[in-house]
Amino acid sequence: MSINATLIGQMITFSLLVWLTMKYIWPPIIAALEERKVKIAEGLAAAEKGQEEIKLAEKKAKTVLKEAKEQSAEIIGLAQKRANELVEESKLQAQKEGERLLEAAKAQIEQEMLQARESLRKEVSALALRAAEQILKEEIDKAKHQDLLNRTAEQLG
Repeated sequence: MSINATLIGQMITFSLLVWLTMKYIWPPIIAALEERKVKIAEGLAAAEKGQEEIKLAEKKAKTVLKEAKEQSAEIIGLAQKRANELVEESKLQAQKEGERLLEAAKAQIEQEMLQARESLRKEVSALALRAAEQILKEEIDKAKHQDLLNRTAEQLG
């Protein structure tokens, strides 16, 4: 193998190409690779941070949900307690109203009984007077006999 001028020219051209590549092309490529490497590292760090934030958010959501469930259970318990209190109050009011109506009915019955007694007394007095008139078949002093019948009625009732 003989080294001739073509081979030397090719070696010089190759060396010049390597030197130009190392001087002008390689640094921007290396800079772009470094920049890409930094961006990828930042992206990975952000993704990890995002994962951690997601985990924290999930934990926080679970605690908030748990607190909400506890609060809703407490509210439901208070509502049931209030409903029971309202039922008891309604029962007491209904019982008082029933007692009041019963007392009113008793008072009305008592009043009607008194009216019936008075009416019966008057009727008995009238009947007694008529019976006495028919028995005696003579003129009777109504005022005197009425007084006698009133005294008798008072003794009866």
